[in-house]
Amino acid sequence: MTVRLDNNIKGLRGILIKAAPLAKLTWLRVGGIADWLFTPADADDLQNFLRQCPNDLPVMPLGAGSNTLVRDGGVEGVVIHLAKHVNAISHKKGELRAEAGCSDAEVARYAAKAGLSGLEFMVTIPGTIGGGLVMNAGCYGKEFKDVLIQAEGFQRDGTPFSITPAEFEMRYRKTSLPEGWIFTAASFRVEDSEGEDIRSRMKEMIAARADSQPVGVRTGGSTFANPDGTKAWQVIDAAGCRGLQRGDASISEKHCNFLINKGSASADDLEQLGEQVRDAVETSSGIRLRWEIKRIGRKGDTDASI
Repeated sequence: MTVRLDNNIKGLRGILIKAAPLAKLTWLRVGGIADWLFTPADADDLQNFLRQCPNDLPVMPLGAGSNTLVRDGGVEGVVIHLAKHVNAISHKKGELRAEAGCSDAEVARYAAKAGLSGLEFMVTIPGTIGGGLVMNAGCYGKEFKDVLIQAEGFQRDGTPFSITPAEFEMRYRKTSLPEGWIFTAASFRVEDSEGEDIRSRMKEMIAARADSQPVGVRTGGSTFANPDGTKAWQVIDAAGCRGLQRGDASISEKHCNFLINKGSASADDLEQLGEQVRDAVETSSGIRLRWEIKRIGRKGDTDASI
């Protein structure tokens, strides 16, 4: 029996829902329900929730759901959805501050409008600032760690923290953050520049992405992290997996490091297709690919009644 929360958490200004479907909150449009879904009104509301939420109940942040595969059995505990309200942006000399629910593209465009350079690469990253911090997102030769000054958030019990890139060991598509910690905002280094120059670079990046990656489809971004010394798509292609299908789950013909839901694929279809690709690549090249898409929740059907 899942712990009841709706009568035990006081003073909330956000929305707390039990047995909440998650599929529509992700780009892949698959997956089961969360035991609980909490959409905080702001960072203070999140802190109040964490202070009262039982410590043995798992909590998991969710941003844009662009790099997340929710399994069919749903998610135990509480999913914290930050993208709706925790999304303020501000700046001062040499620094831009963005809350964790901001989309990366929104932050890049804000910076361009303010004549601030250094964050152009974010315009093609399909996620939020919080997710980008967790996975050290990047593209076009730059990663979050290259521009991050510090990040802030709350520990599992609601205690505030402030942390630098070195302190949570930001490296290629990976960081070390204690379990249950949730980012709420980050500060980035920026420089004054001509807005037109910034917008021109961003347009080039957007065009390059459209030329090389599937857009306008149900996907989850890059499926696997690049192995040392090569690209994931190259070893996937060499293993003969371009266009591979499992029901309505498929490997993109345009860029074979992208999983696509063509319509009615289940989360299990997509995950099993990904594992099939990993096995094929290991047989072909000896390389065991590492998932870049975050897979969360329980496999299979479960009784999610509260």
